[in-house]
Amino acid sequence: MINKGKIKKRQSRQKRVRAKIIGTKETPRLNVFRSLKHINLQIIDDNSGKTLVSANDLELKSKKGTKFEKAREVGKLIAKKALEKKITKVVFDRAGYKYHGRVKSAAEGAREGGLKF
Repeated sequence: MINKGKIKKRQSRQKRVRAKIIGTKETPRLNVFRSLKHINLQIIDDNSGKTLVSANDLELKSKKGTKFEKAREVGKLIAKKALEKKITKVVFDRAGYKYHGRVKSAAEGAREGGLKF
């Protein structure tokens, strides 16, 4: 496997950051998962171990656009769902990914939607 080292480095970054970032009921954790085609966002309460809100690009009405535009729309969608459940403040967990590209677009979309990091 060519990218095995790249994946292991991301997983070690993820473990290191996860030890420091803990989502509570007041400020849950906004987690990002990025695959080659899709992006998933979850708001998680780590104390109870439950996912409070989730969104992904398959839920979007518009299937057209670049991956960056879809990530921004998913960010806005999760912000809308979170505000309906009265969640306004979150801790951003980029899961070892660089804050660049789709991860950055999703975070900016969530901020535009009304979430505070």
